[in-house]
Amino acid sequence: MSHAAALTEMAFPVAVPRPRPILRLDRLHLTPIRAAAARTPVPQPLPDELQLVADVRSPHNHIRVADVSPRAAGHPLAGARLLLLDGPGNIHSVSFPRRPYCPLTSTYFDVFATLPPLLPRPSLAVLGFGAGSAARALLHFYPDISVHGWELDPSVIAVARDFFSLAELEKDHAGRLVIHVGDALEAEAVPGGFGGVLVDLFANGSVLPELQKADTWRQIGGMVAPGGRMMVNCGGGCVEAEEEGRDGEAVKDATLRAMAAAFGEGMVAVLSVDESWVAMTAPVAWASEEAAAWKARLPPELGHYIDMWNPYNGNGDK
Repeated sequence: MSHAAALTEMAFPVAVPRPRPILRLDRLHLTPIRAAAARTPVPQPLPDELQLVADVRSPHNHIRVADVSPRAAGHPLAGARLLLLDGPGNIHSVSFPRRPYCPLTSTYFDVFATLPPLLPRPSLAVLGFGAGSAARALLHFYPDISVHGWELDPSVIAVARDFFSLAELEKDHAGRLVIHVGDALEAEAVPGGFGGVLVDLFANGSVLPELQKADTWRQIGGMVAPGGRMMVNCGGGCVEAEEEGRDGEAVKDATLRAMAAAFGEGMVAVLSVDESWVAMTAPVAWASEEAAAWKARLPPELGHYIDMWNPYNGNGDK
């Protein structure tokens, strides 16, 4: 992976609203994508409104696929199919099989799909691919974009192909979707760099420890073309880790501090929704006409996500 200097030509910040969290099984919070280290935790039982579809164990994960009953009145994910990893039961991907024509999930994956209009070139790396929820929305709304996804666990990709229509997505977008099985922190950029990078890397129910180090962010920044951006799922208080002492709020703050140290003062913007935080690398001062221009280039379903960013002030606050 390139260790080139991190982004120096990034334009105005793009707010990434994480939707209301729906990840843990007990509180239906939505946590980020992907897992990493091998472990054998005791999984939480599924709530009554979830039906188990598949149960697979790999060297990296206990993988479960579950369907939310479409008759779950008032449930934000009624009718959804979920990819569950980690002992606490974190949701790592969401799809709605009953509406295959619509890739939106009402989660932060939809916010990731607001990024392409701001990129200097139509290419994105997704570090933490899961079952492809982010990629599905990106490929649906932007016919010219190419997506390279990295996922550590080959069993997650196999499950995604069998139960989340990933095989069909790869066939329908051959040449535009490339999936790499391996460590996302060893990913290499395409020639000239990616227009943007989405970072959604968790292990054992917590943001990867490497992401609390500025050098890691400088390394990831080397994948991005001049003028490009990164959008990052930083977790927060809604995230329950398997390891005691990995408090979600403290890990989020440490991740943001590392990003600020890597990219400089005024180059990180944040968004908080129900204790869930997303960060964006970009200057924090931007004009209303720039925001309007960005919104005009978005699909109507995504335009409401714009007006939610704040500059990161170094204290974990908005």
